[in-house]
Amino acid sequence: MASTTASPVSTTTRPTASTWVGLGIALFALPLIRQVFRMINPTPGTALLTTRELVMFASVVALIVLIRRGEKLPLSSVGLGTSAWWKSVLWGLLAAIVCGGLAVIVVKVMGSSHDGTSATFDRAPLWLVTLVMFRAGIAEELFYRGYSIERFQAMGLGKLASVAIPLVIFAAGHYTGGVANVVVALVMGAILSAFYLWRRDLVACMFAHTLIDFVANVVPRLGS
Repeated sequence: MASTTASPVSTTTRPTASTWVGLGIALFALPLIRQVFRMINPTPGTALLTTRELVMFASVVALIVLIRRGEKLPLSSVGLGTSAWWKSVLWGLLAAIVCGGLAVIVVKVMGSSHDGTSATFDRAPLWLVTLVMFRAGIAEELFYRGYSIERFQAMGLGKLASVAIPLVIFAAGHYTGGVANVVVALVMGAILSAFYLWRRDLVACMFAHTLIDFVANVVPRLGS
């Protein structure tokens, strides 16, 4: 089993065409898909929202295929399979506690905002909200942490730039939730990015992200 603190698979290299396509998917696929569906209907029903999530999952599959077939790299090049699953769960739980605690502080200080997106989730069935939370944890961590950070570093960018570029795009993509949501995304994203640089364990980041979103958005509805 590879060490969780192992260095990236690839050293500084000129990016291939596949890597440029991969970065395009990782950085812009989710906000682009979200915007297209908002143009179709700003307050989508269950069918349209489900379709949007399936398209987002398809972008995850596309990136994985590109990594394996286009770049011809193992999934460990984006932090997958670098640690035993139980270690990933434990480290992910720790990361979730840290991120969740800071997120609560940000919301307490800035307040929470309720917009059309919140109303859409309020109307959505619980199974669909759960699907959205799992998609967010899987796709956003693969795109903005594992793939982007690793590929930018492989291109020769320093750690700060490799984290900052995807982090800014990640946080900006939460603008529909208001300023507080953007700040929460920025704080959580920064912590998960630092955690990824430390452990290079993307499964732990995915677990932490999904757990936070699940507790914040699904658990309250289960209680009610």
